[in-house]
Amino acid sequence: MLRILFVGLIVVILGGFGWWYWHHATGSGVVHDSAPSWAPDSQQVVFSSESDGTSDLYSVDLAGRERQLLAQTASNEGHPAFAPNGKLIAFETDRDGNYEIYTMRPNGEAPRRLTDHPGRDMEPSWSPDGRWSVFMSTRDNPDFDVYRMDADGKNVQRMTTGGAGLYPQYAPDGAQIAMHVARDLYVLNLKSGTMRRLTHEPMNGMYPTWSSDASQVAFMSWRNGRTELFTATAGGETQQMLVSMPAGDAVDPRWSPDGRYIAFVHVPGGGAADVSRADQQRIVYVVDVKTRRLTRLSR
Repeated sequence: MLRILFVGLIVVILGGFGWWYWHHATGSGVVHDSAPSWAPDSQQVVFSSESDGTSDLYSVDLAGRERQLLAQTASNEGHPAFAPNGKLIAFETDRDGNYEIYTMRPNGEAPRRLTDHPGRDMEPSWSPDGRWSVFMSTRDNPDFDVYRMDADGKNVQRMTTGGAGLYPQYAPDGAQIAMHVARDLYVLNLKSGTMRRLTHEPMNGMYPTWSSDASQVAFMSWRNGRTELFTATAGGETQQMLVSMPAGDAVDPRWSPDGRYIAFVHVPGGGAADVSRADQQRIVYVVDVKTRRLTRLSR
């Protein structure tokens, strides 16, 4: 009788461990990962991951195995972006009571505040030479406009007016900034100050990201009834689908510096904007642009 009880206990323990391993190591549990971005060598992805009600910053290799915690506080950290030289990561955080832009070293050390304003400063990204950081802010308007500043946070300049600009991204040539306005993609020419429209609602486009040679822009669109990933030529003339998941939404694309991959977030249950749902999965994937092969990075 004791032997039967002992064997039963072992089965329960092993079964429990197996469930734990599957839940945590293989990624079958509910994960809340978002905002992927690339290291300059295209071998590492940084992203935010939410647990216990706040989001922290992590990095992971392209196999999804070597996950490292970079920044964790009692507040939210999000939308990390590597500097082109790999020496700093810019990110947004509400650790000071509202969202500001910070930088830190790639190991998470030496956090430094760049912005200090009652408005929300969010979504930083870098110019290709690392001299500028571009971001979106409500500092002059209840809706977001695009701003840029020196890499040290000085010399803040407003780039758009009237609530016109979300998720700005420098082109690799440094002469243009892609963004979305309402539900369409635009490109701002920094020399002339003119805006060029790439998509037209209902064939909408949001959350742009440039290819390494600036010949294409990838973006998300719900033109087919749910959110999928598309690419377009830099002028917007030719547009084609890149990723359509079997279920749910594909959002937040980011092209790798070497041009081979795009990292994105899969929301299997759809409703990508409803981040308040505790049961809503948000899973980081990488797609090989040439072969369309998918690799799950979230665990």
